[in-house]
Amino acid sequence: MSTQIATGEQRPEHAGQLLQILGVTFGVAITVGGTIGVGILRTPGSVAAALGNTWLIVGAWVLGGIYALLGTIAVAELATSLPQAGGWYVYARRAFGEYGGFTVGWINWVSFCTGLAAIVVGMGEYGAKLMPVVYGGALTISLVALLLFFVLHWSGLRVGCRAQEIMCAASAIGFFVLIAACFLLGGRGASAETAQTVVAVPATMAALLLAVALAFQSVIFTYDGWYGAIYFSEENTDPDRSLPTSMIGSVLVIIAIYLLVNVALLYVLPMPVLAGSQLAAADAASRIFGENGGTVVTTIAFLSLLCITNASLMQTPRILFAMGRDELFFSGASHVNKRGTPDVALFITTAAVAGLMLVGSFDRLLAITSFFFVAMYLSGFIALIALRKREPDLPRPFRTLGYPWTVHILIGLSVVFLVGVLISDPQNSLLAVAALLISYPVYRIVKRLK
Repeated sequence: MSTQIATGEQRPEHAGQLLQILGVTFGVAITVGGTIGVGILRTPGSVAAALGNTWLIVGAWVLGGIYALLGTIAVAELATSLPQAGGWYVYARRAFGEYGGFTVGWINWVSFCTGLAAIVVGMGEYGAKLMPVVYGGALTISLVALLLFFVLHWSGLRVGCRAQEIMCAASAIGFFVLIAACFLLGGRGASAETAQTVVAVPATMAALLLAVALAFQSVIFTYDGWYGAIYFSEENTDPDRSLPTSMIGSVLVIIAIYLLVNVALLYVLPMPVLAGSQLAAADAASRIFGENGGTVVTTIAFLSLLCITNASLMQTPRILFAMGRDELFFSGASHVNKRGTPDVALFITTAAVAGLMLVGSFDRLLAITSFFFVAMYLSGFIALIALRKREPDLPRPFRTLGYPWTVHILIGLSVVFLVGVLISDPQNSLLAVAALLISYPVYRIVKRLK
C-alpha cells in the first residue's frame, strides 16, 4: 500500500510500488497525444493513391476507427480485470504463462524503443527546420530533447502527467486550427493540369480488395496508440471506471480528428494532388497560407512529436518494470523512486533509444517491428478469450460489448492485416517471425540466469 502525505501526493513505502494518482484526463492525454502524430499528415496521400475515390477513402478511415474502437472495448476488459503496469505483457503472461508473457513483453519493449528513436529523430528534423541556427542540426536537437524528457520523467509521475496533458492540448489545438483553416479558407480549386488528371479506381473486385487491404495497413499504422492508457492501469485512482471512460472517449476523439482531417484535405486538394502527395497536410496548408504553409505544418508536426515522445517515454519503461518485478528481466528494473518513476527502467530505455539514434540506420528494425504491433493486438484479443474460458470468476468490472463476436472480428481483421504484411513485405516479415522463434532460447537463458 502507499501512504498519503500532507500535499495530497502518494508515495511508495518501498521500491517497486507506483503512485495511484492518475485519472480520466491523463488517460485521454496519453491516448490521444500518443496516437495523433505525423502519420495523419502523411498517410492520407497514400490511402488516396490506393483507392482514388472519396467514399472509399472515408470508408477506409471509418473501418480503421471501428477496428480501434472495438479493440479498445475488448482491451478495456483486460485492463480493468488485471489493473497492473505493463500493458500487453501482463495479459499474455496471465493467459499464456511466463514464456508467452516474456515474448510479448520483449517485442513490445523493442518495438517501442525503435519507434521512439524514429520519433525523436523526426522531431529533431522538424525542429531543425524551425530552429536552423542550432549547432549540429537535427541530431543535436534530438539528443538534447531526449535528455530533457529523461530529466522530466525522472522528476516524477506528477510532472510527466502534467506535461502530457499540456502538450496534448497544444497538439490538438494545432490540428483543429488546420482543419478549421481548410474549411474556412480553402476550396477545391483544381488547376487545369490536375483537372485533366484521373486517379485510377480499382476496376475489379480482386483489385479493389487488394487496394483496400493495402490502404487498411496504412490506416491501422496511423491509429496505432489507441491502447496507450493500459500501461498505467496500476497508477489509476479508479481503474474500474476511469479506464473504460478515458480509453473509449479517447478513441472517439481520435476517429473524429482523423475523419475531419481527411475530409478537410479532400475539400482543399483535388484528388490527383492528394493521391500524389507525400505530405498532404503541407500541400493543403500551402494553398491556404501560401509560403507560410510549410511552417504551419512543421509546427503542428513538431508539437505532435513532442507529445508522442513524452507519452512513449512514459509507457516503455513500465514494460521493463513489470517484467523485472516478475523476474523475467533484470530485477533492478522494478525499482521506483520516491516520485513514482521506474527510474532504472527509464534509464535503460533512454540509453537504448539514444543508442539507436546514434547508430542512425534502423530502418529494417523499424520495418520488422511494424509487424509486431498488430501481433501484440492479436495476443491481447486471444488472451481475452483464453481468460474468459480459464478464469470465468475473474472480476470483470467492464465487459466487452458483443462478446465473442466482436473479438472474433478483431482477430479476423488482425490476421488479414498480418497476412497482408507478409505478402507486401515478406523479407522483413519473415525476420519478424524468426525473432519470435529466437525468443524461446533467450527466455531459457534468462530463466537460467535468474
